[in-house]
Amino acid sequence: MRRSDALKNTHLIISSFVVLPVSLIYGFAPDFFFKLTVNTIDEQNILKAIMGIYIAFAVLWILGVCKLKFWKIATVSNFIFMFGLAFGRIISMVLDGIPSALLLLGVSGELILGFYGVYIYQYHQNKTT
Repeated sequence: MRRSDALKNTHLIISSFVVLPVSLIYGFAPDFFFKLTVNTIDEQNILKAIMGIYIAFAVLWILGVCKLKFWKIATVSNFIFMFGLAFGRIISMVLDGIPSALLLLGVSGELILGFYGVYIYQYHQNKTT
């Protein structure tokens, strides 16, 4: 992979490497990193649905890295996904209080990846016009 391609795809690669394992933790071991107890089948179902969404987006991002025709949609979906997660966490911080350090790190990473995705998308849009 050329250096320019690596910089163009950094947000997609990092996001995929983070989101895939996190999806499996949410779906199969939500208590692994978090003080989270799942008591009902409905709660298990919700977490497995979240796992499925995360895996689907990670697959799209990997497609964006591997196939140029998917790069734009992968990048747009990536920064919307990251900003959506960050927005939800920020609302929770305002309404519910400050979470664990791991989740604070998460919101920081989501914001960084979101802004980088917007930046790299705009850069490549301007480069092609």
